[in-house]
Amino acid sequence: MNTFLAAPEYSRASSGAKSPGTGLRLNGHALIFTAATVLAVATAIECQSITHLPSLNYGLVLWVWWGCIASAMWKLSQHVPLASSFSPKAISLHVLVGSALGVTHLLLLGSLGFTDAVWRAHTTVLGVWTSLLNINRFGMELLLYGFVLGITGVVQFQVRAQRDTLKSVELQRQLTGAHLRALQMQLEPHFLFNTLNAITTLVELDRRKDATAMLSHLNTILKSTLQRTTPEKVPLSRELEMMENYLAIEQVRFADRLRVEIKVEPAALDGLVPCFLLQPIVENAIRHGIANCENEGLVEASARREGANLLLSVRDSGHISGSGLGGLPQNGHGIGLSNTRERLAYFYQNEYAMKAQPMESGGFEVAITIPYERN
Repeated sequence: MNTFLAAPEYSRASSGAKSPGTGLRLNGHALIFTAATVLAVATAIECQSITHLPSLNYGLVLWVWWGCIASAMWKLSQHVPLASSFSPKAISLHVLVGSALGVTHLLLLGSLGFTDAVWRAHTTVLGVWTSLLNINRFGMELLLYGFVLGITGVVQFQVRAQRDTLKSVELQRQLTGAHLRALQMQLEPHFLFNTLNAITTLVELDRRKDATAMLSHLNTILKSTLQRTTPEKVPLSRELEMMENYLAIEQVRFADRLRVEIKVEPAALDGLVPCFLLQPIVENAIRHGIANCENEGLVEASARREGANLLLSVRDSGHISGSGLGGLPQNGHGIGLSNTRERLAYFYQNEYAMKAQPMESGGFEVAITIPYERN
């Protein structure tokens, strides 16, 4: 059996995540007051000039007021959904609040008349206060309040929808990850049970040296498995190392009845594959192929890179018609293939192919094509 190890280190970089809506929350108020300032300057120019203090004061009071209202409504809507809601109850409340704010704003605008030194000659204090309090201006105030409310409601709706979508995606990811961990936990005890059973048989047959060798290989496999965080992908070289240790165990068990050939192109060794991908397939080939052979049986594993894809194949010469991988569902076989297919679907969605079929020359082959990902 050929060996080509020295598996490169595999690490995953983690990056800090920013909560949804953070940028909008930080920049929304600045955007609101920038727009209010631009409108205030435009109003001052339209009235007379930006250098004319009464005109500038009027523009600022007119639009900075609405900037403050919009900013407060934006902040409140983040914590109180009713503030940006369009339910009948919310609309009734907003009509009352908008009316009160409209009257207050018109009185504040009217008070600018006190900056005119000749106001006493033309009207009373009450006349100055209420100079802009008319139905047309009041209607405009309500329309502006409704506009601010509508914009805030629409944007907040989009922000909440995005946040809910992200939460849903994260929940789905966690559920899928849990399912994958369950699949992996289904494989490893199955393999461990079979190996310990084989060691027990060797001890009973007084093949203590073989049992010791098998325990050594099992120790290597368990170290690799326990040190690894699941689920993850590993370099193909490391997956082959795991598979070779398993095959070494089986060669101790079957002695001269098992021959192994591994053919791997160097360009494929650093490609990433799901951990424990090949072992259950090889185990099936041995249990349902080689175990049926009276003479020597062959298990051949190969891997090569073909463009943007990584092609993996496991063949055995021992399957007979109607048995083995094709004869589903036998104990262990159905678990091995369906488990492998589910894990491939998790990692690659629709970007993988898996075929399990008899070969014309005899035996059985499992062929897997996945996207090539460099370690």
